[in-house]
Amino acid sequence: MKTDSIFYKLFLTFPSSFFELIGSNPEEANSYKFTSEEVKQLSFRLDGLFLPTTDDPTKPCYV
Repeated sequence: MKTDSIFYKLFLTFPSSFFELIGSNPEEANSYKFTSEEVKQLSFRLDGLFLPTTDDPTKPCYV
């Protein structure tokens, strides 16, 4: 996946910084994967998703 978003590169390298910015415990980044997902609609892409790495329904997805 190729993107030029500075925030994508920042959060990919330092995922805990996102959780610090939103006022959550930075250790929360350990239960998330940071990714980019494409939605089928003439190639609509969401760059920068934090998706839970577990099936815990209480963990939100962050866009």
